Amino acid sequence: MTLADVIKQFDKVVVRHQIFWNCLDEIDRSTWVLEPENPRRKDNARRIALGNNSSVQIIVNPLHPTHLPECRFLGADKVVKPLRDNMNKSVHLWNTSHSILHNLQALMEITFPSQISSKKEDFCLECSICYLYRLEGEIPDKVCEFPACSKPFHQACLYEWLRSLPTSNQSLTKYGFKNIYGECPYCSQPITARLEDK
Repeated sequence: MTLADVIKQFDKVVVRHQIFWNCLDEIDRSTWVLEPENPRRKDNARRIALGNNSSVQIIVNPLHPTHLPECRFLGADKVVKPLRDNMNKSVHLWNTSHSILHNLQALMEITFPSQISSKKEDFCLECSICYLYRLEGEIPDKVCEFPACSKPFHQACLYEWLRSLPTSNQSLTKYGFKNIYGECPYCSQPITARLEDK
């Protein structure tokens, strides 16, 4: 194999990944990406702000960048359940000739907050226990379900908070998760935290 052959192969790989990069560039330009904070070409996941202390994490397959990405909704169930339901009932309408961003907004029946219409600070809410946005690389991903509260928490902070209360109950699942049930530190409504064994 000559150097010219290696360069040709490299060029083919770059061309094949260009659609993937274009899709993610559109998301980076048109939405508030919460994670990764400074996306790089190797990053195939984005956590996109939806508003109301909620977000969607997408993982895009670089070999099939216009196909439906893996999606994980984060936030209070009252906020994300309607979006998840909209997406599930319309998933058959996913059109690979449109961008990921266009498809996601169409299926969820929303317009993502943009850098033009809002400030990133509107979505970067710190944990209501430790008062940090980032803790060991993680951002708050648990929200109190009570509509009048909706405080955001890091899973680890909430888990430790609930663990310290004598009224909380713990359980261990067969999948290696420890669940703890207790009361929200702010509104005293029921709340659950989950810690994965590492």
